[in-house]
Amino acid sequence: MKVDLAIRGNIVLPDCVLNNSIIGIENGVVVYIGDHNDILEAGEYLDASGKLVLPGAIDAHVHCYSSMEEGVGNLTRAAAAGGVTTIIEMPYNASGIICTAQLLSEKKEWMEQESVVDFALLATIQKEGSLDEIYAMAEAGACGFYVSMFNNDSTSIPRIDDGRLLDAFSIIAETELPVGVHCEVDEIIRAATVSMAPLGGDPRAHCWSRPKIAESIAANTVMELALLTGVKLHLFQCTFPEIFDSVQYYAKLGADVTAETCTHYLIFHEDDMLRLGAKGKINPPLRQAIDAEGLWTYLASGRISMVTSDHASWKLDRKSSRDIFQNASGVPGIESLLPILYSSGVATGVINLHDFVRVISQSPADRFGLGKSKGRLTVGYDADIVIFDPEAQWRIDESEEYSSAGWSLYHDMIVKGRIERTYVRGQLVYDGKEVLASAYGRFVKGSYQAKEWNML
Repeated sequence: MKVDLAIRGNIVLPDCVLNNSIIGIENGVVVYIGDHNDILEAGEYLDASGKLVLPGAIDAHVHCYSSMEEGVGNLTRAAAAGGVTTIIEMPYNASGIICTAQLLSEKKEWMEQESVVDFALLATIQKEGSLDEIYAMAEAGACGFYVSMFNNDSTSIPRIDDGRLLDAFSIIAETELPVGVHCEVDEIIRAATVSMAPLGGDPRAHCWSRPKIAESIAANTVMELALLTGVKLHLFQCTFPEIFDSVQYYAKLGADVTAETCTHYLIFHEDDMLRLGAKGKINPPLRQAIDAEGLWTYLASGRISMVTSDHASWKLDRKSSRDIFQNASGVPGIESLLPILYSSGVATGVINLHDFVRVISQSPADRFGLGKSKGRLTVGYDADIVIFDPEAQWRIDESEEYSSAGWSLYHDMIVKGRIERTYVRGQLVYDGKEVLASAYGRFVKGSYQAKEWNML
């Protein structure tokens, strides 16, 4: 068998690890996995003996254009350096929301001009008016939808009220695509923010202004709506364990619901705000140390579907006010997602290697309809591969990262396990020192299949 590239190493499959084995790649696709080197004739051979051969990570929660300075170029270079081979981009730009098929197609074209890694796109809906564009955006290739229950900004991230959610969920259910939700009750946060405003000099006031109850009420509301409508629901950026208890409860009732957490909720907590200041400002906020500990326990038990970065890059001028409430919300993190989760989870024995690839590769692909070509090392799938040295120790240096932010919450952390190479569809895009490719990424369509009754 002739292949373009053969790699020897410890190949991490969904259910086992094939030590000292070979993976063969031809035309960007995995065509062979096994231990018989003599049957392959390779144009290029990489000996990664002793290293892990991982499926590329899929970051299901990134914001390329919350800050227009970041853009898809900077973000996807950071992705490649971080072992992320596919991103799922949010439908919110600083200039407006992606709520029509035309806008979705235009965004696809922008991103294809600069993206280093592959990408899928979420769409959203307007606060009012017709919902007919839901079908059109599904047909245009959206991998799902995203809505916010909190009015972060009326132009770029508007609040969708409960009645509108019910109507939209009923239609989205017909497309069989998932809908993700930012779960926070707007009214609770508005009132709490007013009462906490005098305490704005203490960075923790941001956490106090967005209490857990605002998140749990919102999550339970949309899970009730999902149960009623049958829509596939995904809860983004969940911050404390009890949310996942509710997910399990509604799943037992018959709701099709999954939920994620983010690396920053696993690593940091409310008291870290005293050190991090506005850099740690994120919505929903960091919770207490006991919540972070509980999330690790739930991750190990399989209750958490996936881990994402919620990457939103702001330069320090948007994080420099002494009043915590005057700073932008969001943190860069895509380049640290895989290394931090491995170092703090797998290397410490808190989670096993298969849990790791499940929450960082397999589950995001499956939930957002990319699972026929992405998310696992399997014959016939895209050769999205990370060569990873599990023994290497190194220090994260924010000055070396690709994001336009120029800073990282994880700066100076010593981590175990380092990315040596990243391949997207068999193409080397990162060699352990620098990103080598540009505009190599391609659009990955969602799983929507038009139905006859939809075409009348």
